[in-house]
Amino acid sequence: MKIEQIYTGCLAQGAYFIESQGEVAIIDPLREVQSYIDKADAVVGKIKYIFETHFHADFVSGHVTLAEKTGATIVYGPNANPSFKAHIATDGEVFQLGDITITALHTPGHTMESTTYLLKDKNGKDHAIFSGDTLFLGDVGRPDLAQKAAHMTQEQLAGLLFDSLRTKIMTLADDVIVYPAHGAGSACGKNLSKETVGTIGEQKATNYALRANMTKEEFVAEVTDGLLPPPAYFPMNVKLNKEGYSNVEDIIKEAKALDANAFELIANDTNALILDVRHQDEFAKGHIPKSIFIGLEGGFAPWVGALILDYKQPILIVAPEGKEVETITRLSRVGYDSAIGYLKGGFDAWRSSGKEYDTVTTVSATELEQKMNENAAVFDVRKPGEYNSEHIENVPSTPLDFLNDHIAEFPKDKDFYVHCAGGYRSMIAASILKARGYHNVIDVKGGYAAIKNTGIKRTAYVCPSTL
Repeated sequence: MKIEQIYTGCLAQGAYFIESQGEVAIIDPLREVQSYIDKADAVVGKIKYIFETHFHADFVSGHVTLAEKTGATIVYGPNANPSFKAHIATDGEVFQLGDITITALHTPGHTMESTTYLLKDKNGKDHAIFSGDTLFLGDVGRPDLAQKAAHMTQEQLAGLLFDSLRTKIMTLADDVIVYPAHGAGSACGKNLSKETVGTIGEQKATNYALRANMTKEEFVAEVTDGLLPPPAYFPMNVKLNKEGYSNVEDIIKEAKALDANAFELIANDTNALILDVRHQDEFAKGHIPKSIFIGLEGGFAPWVGALILDYKQPILIVAPEGKEVETITRLSRVGYDSAIGYLKGGFDAWRSSGKEYDTVTTVSATELEQKMNENAAVFDVRKPGEYNSEHIENVPSTPLDFLNDHIAEFPKDKDFYVHCAGGYRSMIAASILKARGYHNVIDVKGGYAAIKNTGIKRTAYVCPSTL
């Protein structure tokens, strides 16, 4: 038996490759599927099953393409209603994979079709669960994402999740391994651990939602407390996962390499969004006017989904040379399939052509300290939890996730400063503000991490877990 977790940091997502006696199962694959096929070929195996823990909201799964390429059976749990061919498992249904078995445990609550898969070894011993978004390390799945589709309140779904955890998961032995679908950084939960593999026993001891004497009422109150609105792209991803989508390979073929003149012409003719995915320092030094920065080296795909509200809008890409296909692939992971081209030769080709370009003014944290003595306007674009934990005194919270709601708060008649934790998100904010005509925005390099090394007055630190 072989179990491999295939973790994608950008999405904080775990897919799984399981092999026994030449038969392979894939759990929650990413949209680009060739790597799973290659892994199966390497062990002279055949992909037999593609298990989906639920209809994912935060990424487009690779189940449809992988089934088309391999003939494997897509498996969902009870209540799933996909538009494509799939096997809808019954609660407790057992699937043979070589010498081992995988049992579908229906665990509704995060969504109504959510299913945990229990792997038993060749001796029939419970070995591991693949818990999807039902159980994370340190948290459980948020119960608000499916409430409209299920015609249920988030409190009702949370009640179902309480029952699922206590009747299907907490009854398992403490040494059973937990393989979740997500880790820290995912918007599918509130308090996810940075660890990506744990055990039932560890979770019983440390996960607030699995407290032994917890009542259902306490569970519902705690799980639903403090939920931020889900990213805008989530419903679109659920729709694609239910109804199907185009092959990533075909999407890549559609995007054309464009010289600077053709790039500019198409941008003007199509009203395409120009997406610059280089490092934030490179973007600051020079970028195409009105382009938006979301760098590949940060949480690229989730921020694309959160900030580009029209997923059908044509996109033109400015990427480091050799990163164009990677960019298109990572866009497709969250359902953005409308990349129509990229700048051949990257930004250097644009600058070399003599075309106009823009820059972002930056200052160090030390320089910001000097400016604050002159009553500088500063804005914190970190998440509310980060802000509430600790922030510069008298500086407002204007989270990047909800920047559109705060646009009117930024001054147009004087310089102002934006910062995040380290510099990635603040540059995204600066690019959006500049594209909207706020050319007086100044980015604080190094963000709050650098600010803490100055004498700038800050609020007392509060541990985030106590908020």
